[in-house]
Amino acid sequence: MAAEKKGQTIVIKKIFVAAGHHGGAWKVALADFMTAMMAFFLVMWLLGQKEETKKSVSDYFSTPSIIEYNYQNFGVEITLEKLFLDFINEPLKAIQSFLEPMDRTPNVLDFGSEKVVSAFLADQLQDVAANMQINPDGFEFDIIDTDLFKKGSAEPNTQFVTTMGKLRGVMTGLEDANVTVQSMIFNQSVTGSNPDVAKNIANERLEIITAKIKAGLESSTVDVLGDIEIKDQKDFIEGQTVRPNGRIRLHIKQKELKSDGKSYRKLEQAFGSGDKSLNTYDRFVKQITDKKKKDSSQ
Repeated sequence: MAAEKKGQTIVIKKIFVAAGHHGGAWKVALADFMTAMMAFFLVMWLLGQKEETKKSVSDYFSTPSIIEYNYQNFGVEITLEKLFLDFINEPLKAIQSFLEPMDRTPNVLDFGSEKVVSAFLADQLQDVAANMQINPDGFEFDIIDTDLFKKGSAEPNTQFVTTMGKLRGVMTGLEDANVTVQSMIFNQSVTGSNPDVAKNIANERLEIITAKIKAGLESSTVDVLGDIEIKDQKDFIEGQTVRPNGRIRLHIKQKELKSDGKSYRKLEQAFGSGDKSLNTYDRFVKQITDKKKKDSSQ
């Protein structure tokens, strides 16, 4: 054969074929790895827990967990932000939240994320709360007096029970907190614009609301305070102008220290609104990356 002739050089050509784009295969591998690591940490954490905690794990499959509750009620983005903040600040507690059934009364100040608090309050209070403000130490909001009392009086109306039920969903689980109730009214809110009558009504309303809040609390580490505020309505003409509504303002604030002497974790907001042109996952990754760049440059 020609290839066997003496002195003939045989050339072997190597052909390289590009592997092409890997697509999202690496994400699957990473997800499997993260799942395995999470399972490992959960097992290690469970080994040192009490029987009550172990029972709660078994209950997980029949009762929605906090993570499921957040996901179903507040969406993916808010849930991801809360998980991110929890893992950064309290990793063990974050793992526990995967297993803790949502059959307990939540402490809204323990959510860690301003966005989750905002979403939770909107879910619980719906159209009752106005002028909502949230800061790292807590939150405040107003309730128009006619959602609780008959106009110009301290007599509970037909909406009182429903409105207080919504408040109970927010207040009951609080721990190590100060709740300040302000009973606000105008002199012109009452018949005859009588200042003494307005003052008495404001005080009566304050007593009713604070008593209801105290009765619904589960923890003795919450202090309920109160005061009244009475103003004049400018440009009010008796008999011609509609009497102005008063309001109940509630301030809920974390105490500086918990009852065990530890500092309270502040409410945080890790990210801004994000790029709405991206999907939820990519937007979340971009927000984390941008935050790391910002932190490293400071």
